[in-house]
Amino acid sequence: MSLLIRSSSYVSHLTLFQPRNSKPSSFTNQISFVSSFNQNPFLNLVYKRNPIMQSVSKMTVKSSLIDPDGGELVELIVPESEIGAKRAESETMPKVKLTKIDLEWVHVISEGWASPLKGFMREDEYLQSLHFNSLRLKNGTFVNMSLPIVLAIDEETKEQIGSSKNVALVSPQGDIIGSLRSVEIYKHNKEERIARTWGTTSPGLPYVEEYISPSGNWLIGGDLEVFKPIKYNDGLDHYRLSPKQLREEFDNRQADAVFAFQLRNPVHNGHALLMNDTRKRLLDMGYKNPILLLHPLGGFTKADDVPLDVRMEQHSKVLEDGVLDPKTTIVSIFPSPMHYAGPTEVQWHAKARINAGANFYIVGRDPAGMGHPTEKRDLYDPDHGKKVLNMAPGLEKLNILPFRVAAYDTIEKKMAFFDPSRAKEFLFISGTKMRTYARTGENPPDGFMCPSGWNVLVKYYESLQESEAKQQAVVSA
Repeated sequence: MSLLIRSSSYVSHLTLFQPRNSKPSSFTNQISFVSSFNQNPFLNLVYKRNPIMQSVSKMTVKSSLIDPDGGELVELIVPESEIGAKRAESETMPKVKLTKIDLEWVHVISEGWASPLKGFMREDEYLQSLHFNSLRLKNGTFVNMSLPIVLAIDEETKEQIGSSKNVALVSPQGDIIGSLRSVEIYKHNKEERIARTWGTTSPGLPYVEEYISPSGNWLIGGDLEVFKPIKYNDGLDHYRLSPKQLREEFDNRQADAVFAFQLRNPVHNGHALLMNDTRKRLLDMGYKNPILLLHPLGGFTKADDVPLDVRMEQHSKVLEDGVLDPKTTIVSIFPSPMHYAGPTEVQWHAKARINAGANFYIVGRDPAGMGHPTEKRDLYDPDHGKKVLNMAPGLEKLNILPFRVAAYDTIEKKMAFFDPSRAKEFLFISGTKMRTYARTGENPPDGFMCPSGWNVLVKYYESLQESEAKQQAVVSA
């Protein structure tokens, strides 16, 4: 997300935060809740400051402030008592080999981020998503589904499947991780998919080049079963809280509002200004305990984005330094791959946070956007993302929070909301510019980012340059 964050104006709290659908959630249930997140160091910061929150107790969990799409959170993990039989059966099925991005989508679907979707899309679901950005449920209502979630296969795999109704899913490492049942195979028209998702077929779209172009010419849909939760064993799995776990944690913290902030860049003080200001405004509205879900995207990103492990380390410094309050912030990884599809994709980002239990969603300038791959301009109008979110079918129950411009005040030497009467005294620093500072060893202005967080970025780019220099030496030898 760029530092330049806009809204049409700084309207009254009542107008800006008025729910489009103020009907209270009725999704309640009784469970025995035991916190399972003690390995997450961000949450340990909370418990060190407020030990009573770590106590185990029997409590009523609302799960929580907003109903999941379809009314019930989808979970597709096979019960432990059935795993042996299911796994043995899968050994006899035709096999579909998954790519790394396919596995990320298995993760997304199996935990319920795409509820009420219960597997990779069959053709009718695919066409609805591609052409209408939504799915019609059996009761006639609609849920938002702006990105097709599909699994591509090649001609050879299609022939191997033949008339089989079920297939086994094989991870990139060669392990059977689950199955698709009652499958349907249909044509993968890549050009149509790309044109309708991105609004262009220009070369250079990162997700297209990484995933769609080299993929097969057929799509296979069906009901997903996963033998156990998806893990990456990268030292970050304890940050990957499922929608169910997030809802439980919101209730454990007794949140009466949850506002989600997605980003794929390091957190600077402009982001923090917006997040802290949002909480203040929610308190002014009468909420007693608004909780921030700081939710960095953890799936596929383009090559020049800061890697996930570096971002997570930087985020930890932001909380340790008190730029954001650990008591009112939950940091977790959103497992979805990144499309860079602008207003189309930002609907998916918002919809997934509904399923995670957030009832407010922060949107800034050019969400999910990127520069045009062949021309020197933005691919999307930077204001269209927030406009689309306020009109998108199926997102009516989610409160969309746009913002004023935030920039670096060269007089006050801190991040501040932009004052047009002092325009020349403000400096706009994009995510690209921020990465350039770190890559070249140039320090940003004081007050732009907490020093310990900035040091994380500097060390990353120094190590990257050292690695590139060694590779160049090998090539030259």
